[in-house]
Amino acid sequence: MPLPRSIARFNRQVTNRLTGLFAPYLPYFGVVVHTGRKTHRDYRTPVNVFPRPGGFVIALTYGPSADWVRNVLASGGATLETRGHVVHLTQPRVIHDEQSRAIPGPLRPILRLGNVSDFLELTFEDVPQSKDVPQSP
Repeated sequence: MPLPRSIARFNRQVTNRLTGLFAPYLPYFGVVVHTGRKTHRDYRTPVNVFPRPGGFVIALTYGPSADWVRNVLASGGATLETRGHVVHLTQPRVIHDEQSRAIPGPLRPILRLGNVSDFLELTFEDVPQSKDVPQSP
């Protein structure tokens, strides 16, 4: 079960402003820059992000119906600021995984404590689609 909406509101108003200062630089953290579906404004949302071959996986601590997730799905991608780098990501896909297989083993128990079992998988924008062309991580 995702975190309650009341916690989401508090985090959006208080915690995200603080977290947003260091999230673009720390391992397993990042900031998703996405465009609002109705406002067409750019928003910045701190997230827990994990590298995978060809892209990243983001833990959906508030579930797949969070506004920022819906924005990314509607636009077909987003920009991610992580570890001091900016990457453009496409092909967003929500995956449900009770085992959290895309997450490093030592971090899985932390996500299980928060009942996180939904993730957003995104692919690097410039990754070739052909299997004959080598792909960079």
